[in-house]
Amino acid sequence: MASLHLLSLNHPKFTLHTASFQLGPLRKYKLNQKSNNLSFQKSIKCSTSLSSLSPEVEEECLVLEEEDERPLSEIWKEIQGCHDWDGLLDPMNSHLRREIIRYGEFAQACYDSFDFDPHSKYCGSCKYQGARFFEKLGMADRGYQISRYLYATSDINLPNFYQKSKLSSVWSTHANWMGYVAVCTDEDEIKRLGRRDIVVSWRGTVTYLEWIYDLKDILHSPNFTNDPSIKMELGFYDLYTKKEDTCNFCSFSAREQVLAEIKRLLDYYDGEEISITITGHSLGAALAIITAYDIAELGVNIVNDGRVTHKIPITVYSFGGPQVGNLKFKERCEKLGVKVLRVINIHDKVPTVPGIFANEKLQFQKYLEETVSFPWSYAHVGVELTLDHTHSPFLKPASDLGCAHNLEAHLHLLDGYHGKGRRFCLANKRDIALVNKDSNFLKKEYGVPPHWRQDENKGMVKNNDGRWVLPERARVEAHPHDISYHLNKILKIATGSSQLKQAQ
Repeated sequence: MASLHLLSLNHPKFTLHTASFQLGPLRKYKLNQKSNNLSFQKSIKCSTSLSSLSPEVEEECLVLEEEDERPLSEIWKEIQGCHDWDGLLDPMNSHLRREIIRYGEFAQACYDSFDFDPHSKYCGSCKYQGARFFEKLGMADRGYQISRYLYATSDINLPNFYQKSKLSSVWSTHANWMGYVAVCTDEDEIKRLGRRDIVVSWRGTVTYLEWIYDLKDILHSPNFTNDPSIKMELGFYDLYTKKEDTCNFCSFSAREQVLAEIKRLLDYYDGEEISITITGHSLGAALAIITAYDIAELGVNIVNDGRVTHKIPITVYSFGGPQVGNLKFKERCEKLGVKVLRVINIHDKVPTVPGIFANEKLQFQKYLEETVSFPWSYAHVGVELTLDHTHSPFLKPASDLGCAHNLEAHLHLLDGYHGKGRRFCLANKRDIALVNKDSNFLKKEYGVPPHWRQDENKGMVKNNDGRWVLPERARVEAHPHDISYHLNKILKIATGSSQLKQAQ
């Protein structure tokens, strides 16, 4: 077997001649490294620096990484954060890296499927039917199916977040598509995961950072509980709870839509091992945390199998998310057992807002909230995984805020992250061309054009008369017929829980 060398990604260019040495995509070699008379199996992973668009490999990084040989099905609760990811982030556990990226791709799917063309009458909607959603995005092999789409009214004070058509005849004058609920239905994937997984993915922003300026930095008590000291940012609260009775898609709030669907799925798959995983990027990350808190606060995830009552675990994978609520909100999330892993780029400004003046880094934050009632005090929820885009040799040392906030860039950094102070090296060979899907972040020498992802002919097709037209899209069901039924069931749960707390 050819000798192996650890090659720095900062090494001068060279060509790896496949005639003399060749590695498969994830070929494993057993290295008998004796340590205390124990034998360890290591994985050698080949990570090319270039996209599949490139004809030759200019730089090569070989990394010796200890692969977690335990099946995911046996340790999924650890990976989902039951111990707050203790010992899994530094060094980065191989299962955890793949799972974070997988859920990040569920969040990215919201961007890739969203129609943000102001010249389209479908602007603000999803481009694909739910039945073919993952197929259209090249994710049919994930083993998940769309359960329902989520909508929110655009009639709130976040004008830079919503996308509206410039045409007079549009699919909806009030609604924007916000994301989806999906469930794992493939038996092989369920076996691999060790449970049936329910995913909620919230859309972030396609206008980059403009929406940040809309935030009023006002904390508001959501009244999801009897404790008025628990507060969240008013703009996030409005986005999650507002509805528009005159709009078919917004006659139920985003909150009501997601809660009813989670309840329906839990009832449908009653008796199975289930997890609830919520993901989102940017403003979508804020909605993910609020949703997780809401589900736990109302006790929707508490199930009784006839013998014992237990909680279905709720995990949030947040990417580039802002601060959501005050210190009381953070403490309540922790008490409820909501697990949050926040992935951030240290150069991204979004995770620092709102709450620039008072946050969890301030020594006297608790005093300010409880004694002075300081109205602009925010605290992040959960465990933070800090990445740094300057550690990747593939990316420009850009000062552009949009690039630093880009979700695909976060997923690229995750693939190369092995722990603090460890060399950047792509572990899963994730295609670097994806970084430039909606940005101009890759160095020019890799030959990947910026902002390359677009619909063929902007969705235009030739009709039978040979004319180019924008085809009509099939009408999407706004809400399931039984949404009110499941909301009433949640109301009974919440009422019972409130009465129990008062009795105690």
